[in-house]
Amino acid sequence: MIVGSVLENRELEQRIAVTPETSKKYKSMGIKVYLTKGYASHVGISDEEYKKEGVEFLESDEEVINKCDILLQLNILDDAKLKLLRPNQVLIGVLNSYLNYEKLKNFIANDVKFFSLELLPRITRAQSMDILSSQANLAGYKAVIDSFGQFKKAIPMMMTAAGTISAAKVLVVGAGVAGLQAIATAKRMGAIVFATDVRLASKEQVESLGGKFLVVDGSENLETEGGYAKETTEEFKKKQEELLAETLKKIDIVICTALIPGKKAPLIIKKNMIDKMQSGSVIYDLAASQGGNAAYTKVDEIININGVTILGEKNILNKLPLSASNLYAKNLYNFVLNLYDKEKNNLNINLKDEIIEKTLIK
Repeated sequence: MIVGSVLENRELEQRIAVTPETSKKYKSMGIKVYLTKGYASHVGISDEEYKKEGVEFLESDEEVINKCDILLQLNILDDAKLKLLRPNQVLIGVLNSYLNYEKLKNFIANDVKFFSLELLPRITRAQSMDILSSQANLAGYKAVIDSFGQFKKAIPMMMTAAGTISAAKVLVVGAGVAGLQAIATAKRMGAIVFATDVRLASKEQVESLGGKFLVVDGSENLETEGGYAKETTEEFKKKQEELLAETLKKIDIVICTALIPGKKAPLIIKKNMIDKMQSGSVIYDLAASQGGNAAYTKVDEIININGVTILGEKNILNKLPLSASNLYAKNLYNFVLNLYDKEKNNLNINLKDEIIEKTLIK
């Protein structure tokens, strides 16, 4: 069996789907790896490093696609490359099936197999393949670092002969994987951290990291079977808005991480709330590319509203491409093993396997 990966649009995506480390693992399983020349040069990994692990390099993306049984990518291929896919060939990545189904359906009818890893079920066996968690961890960390860089004051409390500097107050909106990492990072740097989430089950996790959980009066656990947040009622939204409006008046930095899979991000921080925040405050909106949790958010722009700085990027992980790639490539390797029959050295797409069934776009 042969796996391969071709160049992404580097203006939009700096991460890679195959690393020298995972190349070595594929080789040990009897799986060949083909890559396009210069595949990872932009992140400082030479072709020679891959060749030491048995990787073969081809001149063009087209050659790689033509030779591979499985293509490993970050994102969906562009239209020209999609047309090169053949029946029974496999493409694995974060394919945003909700948005791209119309583009893919003709290829699916032609028996091309697309596996979209954001659809992985939340089961124990899938944890090693969970690209959302591995990438969200880094995103939560980096959002804190970047927002602290925009803040014009010190983060921890400092006591000096000249006086005391108060610790920065941070609010994390959404206590999923990204939110919990944001809480942990902010606490390590000396901030006072508050958090809010519609899932009451996250209260214990927040408090275990040293955060203070803001409970909306009359809260219930708004959580799906998969562990994601549900959409809230209008009554809950009103109570949440009242609590947030008062809290935000005293907050220095807000990290927004609230997402609903397959839907537009919920608008949580309204214009009237931002208008009453302290001048010098910072909001980092990790949900920017899905509409944003905060009013005024614009993708890849830094906005200033009455002294409040609002940031939101399409792909914050482009700032940590090596760390993000190392984790993502391992997730992909673990997923490929689920499709691989080692004895026959070929693909085995077993639709009775929940992981395969849930991630296959039909």
